[in-house]
Amino acid sequence: MELEPYLYFSGKCEDALNAYAKIFNGKIDGMSRYSEMPAGQGPKIAPGTENYVMHARFEADGFKFMASDAPNRTYSEGPIALSISVDSKADADRIFSALSDGGKVEMEMQSTFWGSYFGMVNDKFGIDWMISAPN
Repeated sequence: MELEPYLYFSGKCEDALNAYAKIFNGKIDGMSRYSEMPAGQGPKIAPGTENYVMHARFEADGFKFMASDAPNRTYSEGPIALSISVDSKADADRIFSALSDGGKVEMEMQSTFWGSYFGMVNDKFGIDWMISAPN
C-alpha cells in the first residue's frame, strides 16, 4: 500500500510543479490538460480554464504526489502539510529558502528541543511545508 498526496491549485498547477521540479530536482510526469479531455467526459469547466492542468504526477528522490488545477473546487485551509526530511542543514536551508520565495514563513529554520533542524512555510502556491534535517 502506498499513500500518494493529491494537491489542488487554482490555475497555478503548472507553475507550482515547475517550481518544485527546480527546488527538489524532480520531474513532472504525464501532464494532461482539460482541453485534451474527450467531449462529454469529465467535469464541466468554465471558459478560459481549458489549458489548466487536469492531472499530473510529480516525482523527486524519495517522494511523489499528484496534482491538478481544480477550477470548480472551493478552497479552505485544510489540516495538512507536506513534510520533507533531508540529510543536511545546507539542503534544508536551500529548500526552505526556495519555498519561502513569495510565500509566508510560519517558523524559521532552527534547532529544536526535539533534536531536529526544522522550519515551516506556506509557499506562494498555498501549500504548507515542513522541512527537517538532523541537528
